[in-house]
Amino acid sequence: MTTGIARHFAASVALAALALATPALAQDKTVKIGVLNDMSSLYADIGGPNSVVAVKMAVEDSGLTKKGWKIEVVSGDHQNKPDVGVNIARQWIDNDKVDAIADTPNSGVALAISNLVKEKNAVLLNSGAATADLTGKACTPNTISFTYDTYMLATGTGKALTKAGGDSWFFLTADYAFGHALERDTSAVVTANGGKVLGGVRHPLNTSDFSSFLLQAQASKAKVVGLANAGGDTTNSIKQASEFGIVAAGQKLAALLLFINDVHSLGLKTAQGLTFTESFYWDMNEQTRAWSKRFSAQANKNAMPSMTQAGNYAMVLHYLKAMEALGGNPHDGAKVVAKMKELPTDDPLFGKGPLRADGRRLIPAYLFEVKKPEESKGPWDYYKQIATISAEDAAKPLEASECPLVKK
Repeated sequence: MTTGIARHFAASVALAALALATPALAQDKTVKIGVLNDMSSLYADIGGPNSVVAVKMAVEDSGLTKKGWKIEVVSGDHQNKPDVGVNIARQWIDNDKVDAIADTPNSGVALAISNLVKEKNAVLLNSGAATADLTGKACTPNTISFTYDTYMLATGTGKALTKAGGDSWFFLTADYAFGHALERDTSAVVTANGGKVLGGVRHPLNTSDFSSFLLQAQASKAKVVGLANAGGDTTNSIKQASEFGIVAAGQKLAALLLFINDVHSLGLKTAQGLTFTESFYWDMNEQTRAWSKRFSAQANKNAMPSMTQAGNYAMVLHYLKAMEALGGNPHDGAKVVAKMKELPTDDPLFGKGPLRADGRRLIPAYLFEVKKPEESKGPWDYYKQIATISAEDAAKPLEASECPLVKK
């Protein structure tokens, strides 16, 4: 009898302890964010250590640490290799208790990380990877894409140049998921607007010699040479195209993904006249200027922020807003992402706009042209705005989406 009472008492104590533990878990106010990107190679300037700066600014500006939250930011270099990226992410999630992985420039890495994050029920806050498949056929309840994608780039630059008379195209394409998606999406826009794709050539990632590829582009006689690459590959292909006299001979270069860091590296003399699409520029308004000057003061080489670095800031700010709305960290990635989609987004860099069911943040895009040297008023004054692309036009319509999360 005594043994039975003791057992009953022990069970009651255990149940009471469990009941007490449940609200305590809901009030867990610790968060760990891993910034995973290219820290040392061709995408280091557009992401790299300065993305870590942007994420730490978001943590500070969220105000949560002053409310007793403990938020840690760690970083890693995926070396543009999916296997390396997945190994780092797995270690972070399994052993280091990282809740969210941010940035991930390199679409091949991002697609692999997105699968892992779904399996582990963590969160992928993508700002760096361009492939529209992350919110398309490869979408998950655990991934969002905040800043841009290949559909936006194609709709902006591809449509504008085709309508302006550039009705024949040849592509120089980075030979991995990002380049393939950008060529695919731009080709669709070119043909939909009455243009023709005459051909293309694929080049290895981070190559130094574009001569054979540029010769093929010249021989194609296409009016537009579309550069479906990014970072160091873009700057190298533009520099070498200049040496080959491609633009001087009458062909136009379309930098389908160009960042302010690329223009800075090229210099205005080489980059002048390039047309491209972005969703952020530091000199857009008073808020973007104020934030960018704060960023630059902390950044390596006092650089102004790239579109993806700005996206990391805005995205992590919204992620932490969702955490606060949940009252604590539920350690349930899908639940946090659902809350992010439920809450209206509003930040000083991109303003207000919905986060759709497919994980795509709706923001306007802008068609820019690089200024001539004599038009620039000083350092980092590189862009002039040609057109605005509405948020609805910059993202693939939901009714055309292949994302299984979208109800049709």
